[in-house]
Amino acid sequence: MQPQQTIDKPITITGPGLFNPQEVTLTIKPAPGNHGIVFVRTDLDNTPIPALVSRVVKRPRRSAIKQGEASVDTVEHLMSAAAALRLDNLLIEIDGPEVPVMDGSSLPFFEALESAGRKDNDQPRKPLIITEPIIIRDGDSVVAATPSDEPEMTLLYELDYGEGPIGRQLVSFDFNRDDYKKQIAPSRTFSTEQEAQQAKAAGMFPHLTEDDALVIGTDGKPMGNNAFRFDDEPVRHKMLDLIGDLYLLGAPIKGRIVAYKSGHALNQLLVKKLIAQHRKQTFNDLGRNVESIDIRGLFRMMPHRYPMLLVDRVVQIDGDRRAVGVKNVTINEPFFQGHYPNTPIMPGVLIVEAMAQLSGVLIGQSLAQVGKLPVLLSLDRVKLRKAVTPGDQLFLEAEAVKIRARIAHMRCRAYVGEELAAEAEVKFMMVDDDQE
Repeated sequence: MQPQQTIDKPITITGPGLFNPQEVTLTIKPAPGNHGIVFVRTDLDNTPIPALVSRVVKRPRRSAIKQGEASVDTVEHLMSAAAALRLDNLLIEIDGPEVPVMDGSSLPFFEALESAGRKDNDQPRKPLIITEPIIIRDGDSVVAATPSDEPEMTLLYELDYGEGPIGRQLVSFDFNRDDYKKQIAPSRTFSTEQEAQQAKAAGMFPHLTEDDALVIGTDGKPMGNNAFRFDDEPVRHKMLDLIGDLYLLGAPIKGRIVAYKSGHALNQLLVKKLIAQHRKQTFNDLGRNVESIDIRGLFRMMPHRYPMLLVDRVVQIDGDRRAVGVKNVTINEPFFQGHYPNTPIMPGVLIVEAMAQLSGVLIGQSLAQVGKLPVLLSLDRVKLRKAVTPGDQLFLEAEAVKIRARIAHMRCRAYVGEELAAEAEVKFMMVDDDQE
């Protein structure tokens, strides 16, 4: 496998946003393996906002991510450049609500990141491999993902404005063969003259003129002192956006993507479907191929016993980095007698407890923690997203953020089938086992 990559030195970019005229300073810094691409709003509370589709919030005509009260808008151009440069781990500090628009393309971001150099991280790069076709439709817009024998992702985008000034345009891109910097990066965000007039009437983009933004007139030509960088610049920019939105997966994709008139919302939905497909396949493969830890093994690894043992089986342990487990939820669970007699629902606090117990198993894989017992210290960013009821099989995931001699920090999720049921960040204090 290829190693993950980050940049070699920090870079700083300054400018107003596309939707927000506020001047913003953005500093991109190197990050360690498995860190991912994470934004931090330095003007607020320094809350980390992972650039993942699970953090996406609805915004018109752009991709935005949010964590708590902190959000960052228009991340797609920067994400597109990072995807093209195969950068997996970045810490992006930003002191405002929106990534600078620059010239409306991803070229300034690409060149800045390229100038920072690249270096390998100590973790392997793991692409998501598309195994089954996925097709998503919204009206006459379509986006699809299919398996491919090509070594990297290939994409095809068709833009169709009918008989208007833009008409129909088609572009393809192959990550293995084509040159993103020359073919895609310079293409700018655009609008038709009619769209621009409607936006101005609504009070949008007061800081932009036809010289700053690519506005296409009724004659099919750019307005103001502007000119096309490509004859088919609009569809190339749609490809740029698609690449950026797909990188909200948090990993590269191996497969073929075909899009017709798709926008940010449809692109993001495809990412969610790809994640669900991958998770389902992973759990199926684990159940068939991996030697798992059954309940007898768990008795030797965990201090919990009935009725508080909430992990039935551990199906994967990746060193001291990641663990996957299963909790089979039956009507015989003692808590269903009172929660609730006529509408049995697994208490959310017990779902969190199950995730914490799996974390304890993972922490125990670290040699530094031999003879130690993890005691719950704090819970952060707890979200309960789906009711868990009798008959459900709860898949648990625990990932190590940091494990030290006295403190362990874990990121946990629980799923029912393809749906996220709960998530939390859990911190433990390590105590000597004989103290308990």
